[in-house]
Amino acid sequence: MKQKQKTKKSVAKRFKVTKSGKVLHRQQGIRHLISKKNKSWLRRKKKLKQLVGEYKDKVLKMLGRK
Repeated sequence: MKQKQKTKKSVAKRFKVTKSGKVLHRQQGIRHLISKKNKSWLRRKKKLKQLVGEYKDKVLKMLGRK
C-alpha cells in the first residue's frame, strides 16, 4: 500500500500558497540591526515576495500540493 507524503513542516512555516496558486515568502534582512538600515529599504523588505521558477515546484511538492 502506498503511503501519503508528509508535509515538510519547515517549508510550511516559511511559505504561503494563495488561492490562485502563487507561492509567497518573506524577504531576508529584517531580523536585527534595523536601526542602521534605510527606512524605505525596510518598508520594501516587509512585503511578501512571490516565488517563481523551478524552486516553486519543489516547494509545492514539499507542501504536498503537487
